[in-house]
Amino acid sequence: MQEKYPLSRKMKKIIALANMFTERDVDKLTPELINNLNKKTIPSSRLVRRLFNKPAPHISKTTYVIPVTEGAITGHFFSSSDDLARTSLKPLIIYMHGGGWVLGNMDLYGIYCAHIASVTNASVLLLDYRLAPQYKFPTAIEDCYDAYLWALQGIKYWKVDPDSIYFMGDSAGGALAAGLSILARDRKVQLPIGQILIYPVTDGRLRTESFQNYADSPTLTDRMMKFYISCYQREPKDILSPLFSPLLATDLSRLPNTLIIGAEFDPLKDDGKLFANALNEAGSEANYIEIEGTVHGFINYPKAVGAEETDCMIRQFTSGRPVSKIQPLTEAELKREGKIKMQEATQKYHSKATKDEE
Repeated sequence: MQEKYPLSRKMKKIIALANMFTERDVDKLTPELINNLNKKTIPSSRLVRRLFNKPAPHISKTTYVIPVTEGAITGHFFSSSDDLARTSLKPLIIYMHGGGWVLGNMDLYGIYCAHIASVTNASVLLLDYRLAPQYKFPTAIEDCYDAYLWALQGIKYWKVDPDSIYFMGDSAGGALAAGLSILARDRKVQLPIGQILIYPVTDGRLRTESFQNYADSPTLTDRMMKFYISCYQREPKDILSPLFSPLLATDLSRLPNTLIIGAEFDPLKDDGKLFANALNEAGSEANYIEIEGTVHGFINYPKAVGAEETDCMIRQFTSGRPVSKIQPLTEAELKREGKIKMQEATQKYHSKATKDEE
């Protein structure tokens, strides 16, 4: 691994294991191989447990067939198995997976979405939207839009709060989540209360400084990104659409509060930074937080650098903390900080009370 990527030994091991489940040589990705990768079952083995940890406990999955324009997609709904006994409503995260609009293994993303449901106590709807190269732009974003309309009708059956919906996506899924918010706003449909974008693609032109600096990164290369975009676009001008490249939207106002999490050694990190800046300049509120010492794709691996902090940030956000107050801490660090603040507040109170008595 190149010296310009000073990764920890643990991260190098995780990347080596993770690359056994991915195909970096995109020249070999025929439609048949893409289909096989997307349908491949993640085996239950010691190696897999080392990489993904054990399945999230007490999380059940329900599969739905969702009607979309000229077809149907599958939605996988993850929730706590004790939800039937609940009387209170919980948040709903609508998740759009990454994979360059081309790849999308539901076994892999099912593990992650069950994990997110567990750590946030939210329900998660994972959308298995139709993929390129068979289905090109704007099929994926329109599938997500149709699925969102369908979900709005089903909320009353899921014991989720209709006023606490979040869009979430990683990489190309981050582009879909951001594009879906723009689409919902422009079509005057209920907006989510927030969106969570993990190392999103926001500019399909691939011209940023980080794209040049990290073109040969260990988990995502410039060649891979160019391949994905060529598969998804119908014609070159598609990348100029805000539904493809949200950063290029002429109007980014009136969009949900946005948490953007990036990785230090990622060709897409500037996509996240620039999008956060553009949202803030347009009057929407965004917070970009970068995890040091990690790479594109790290969220899928619970032991990766930054995974625990990212889980905590997502929980903070979906629990109602203002996006500007989100901190890149672990749960233990957040709890410790809360105790310190409580002690400081108590000391301040007693100090004021003593002065008042004097």
